[in-house]
Amino acid sequence: MRYVQLRAFHHVALTGSFSMAARALHLTQPAISDQVRWLEEEYDVALFVRKRRQIELTPAGARLLVTTRRLFDAEGEALDVLQEERSLRAGVLRIAADSVDHVLDVLTVFRERFPGIQIKIVGGNSHSIVEALLAYDVDIGVLGELLDERPFDVFPLNVSPVVLFAARSHPLATRESVPLEALSAWPLVMREQGSRTRQMFEKLAEAQGVPLRFAIEAEGREAVRRIVAAGSGLGIVSEAEFDDDPRLVKIALEHQPLSMHEKLICLKDRRNSKSIHAFFATARSLTREASGGQFS
Repeated sequence: MRYVQLRAFHHVALTGSFSMAARALHLTQPAISDQVRWLEEEYDVALFVRKRRQIELTPAGARLLVTTRRLFDAEGEALDVLQEERSLRAGVLRIAADSVDHVLDVLTVFRERFPGIQIKIVGGNSHSIVEALLAYDVDIGVLGELLDERPFDVFPLNVSPVVLFAARSHPLATRESVPLEALSAWPLVMREQGSRTRQMFEKLAEAQGVPLRFAIEAEGREAVRRIVAAGSGLGIVSEAEFDDDPRLVKIALEHQPLSMHEKLICLKDRRNSKSIHAFFATARSLTREASGGQFS
């Protein structure tokens, strides 16, 4: 018994046609007919009842089809395993993040598990990250808020309150917290308008009737940090993204439930990509470990 003969029989049985089986296997119809005929002759068994333009399985053929289904299903599963292992040994995973701090632990574990995958990280705000994902320019996004989750698979990473930060020389630097209304007296250094943190902060101030003084607008978190450190105004950031910096101090907002819900996202139609799926699986496994296995 030869593999090619069983394969020819299997495809003829599935399609009910020698010509369709030939197209599926990229062979000629006579080649398929010969393979099936040799199988029948070698074991002296009829596998098909041949009529003019129609073929039917004999009882022996039907029993053989049950076996070849298992055989070729197992072959497909084996191929999936091999292809998955190959795809996770090499390639590039592109991540756009408003702050890489939220996935540092995931990156560390992912690199240990899949050292052959090169990771490229670019910065951005919530708006630009969504646009990059929709344009297929990146594979995964890390961002604080998402206005429309419908096109995306979403995994929640953490929740972090929004805080102020100031240079140590700033008059408010000795305060642990300040009310929102007090900010109308101080110049603010804000990120670009695509920043979801800024949008949430502006919305809260408008709802409270607090006028804000946007003294400087800068693109990117690092630019804002440097400007604030130079003493040019107050900045805002989610607490999880506030790095220890000897030039800066953190100041809480009094009685303001303003928080960022950091998320890991990818397009739904790309969620089965091996590297994307593996990165999400790594994030989920770390979350389960951190919660003591309470969540799946």
